[in-house]
Amino acid sequence: MGPTTSPGSAWPGAVPARCSSHSSSSDGEPRGEAMADSEMLAARVQALEDLEAIKRLKHRYWRCLDQKCWDELAECFAADATVDYGSGQYRFQGVDAIMHFLRTSLGEQSGTVGIHHGGHPEIELLSPTAARGSWVLWNFLFNAGQKRNIRIGAYYADEYVKVGAEWRIRHTGYSALFHEEWSREDTPSVRVLVPSHAGF
Repeated sequence: MGPTTSPGSAWPGAVPARCSSHSSSSDGEPRGEAMADSEMLAARVQALEDLEAIKRLKHRYWRCLDQKCWDELAECFAADATVDYGSGQYRFQGVDAIMHFLRTSLGEQSGTVGIHHGGHPEIELLSPTAARGSWVLWNFLFNAGQKRNIRIGAYYADEYVKVGAEWRIRHTGYSALFHEEWSREDTPSVRVLVPSHAGF
């Protein structure tokens, strides 16, 4: 049987290590530097995951608007969220007020159908739980009953907050680069095939 040691004692014949700010790992790399590198890598991975989660959040927001998934859309917002649409023309605070406006203006009963196409994200992580971002928007809406078409090009300015493990929209709003409307009667041959309830 080989020599034994008691807790806290050195192996027989061992040379006490000198005090050092960096001990070495088995491959000779200072442990302090290895730990710092590991922590930096973990932080960078977390940042990438946060950026991807925010992108998915914004995409879900637009999809829910287009598909009129109101309950799912409400979950995209923080409880104290604010919105500012149309360069300040429509401002609301709190999820209930925001959802009332969106349901009323874009709900199925309004007759409005549209698609929001967004891209060019520029997202900045301000802290582990806060971020802001800019997005470009191309939006086409039509209302066959009102014989009205709308086309909007704009830039969104957003703020995000992480609630628990989930990112939420704290503020969203856009300023239009252009907003144009025209009558569907200008093209009398146009017909709506999908969705069928929007055709007149």
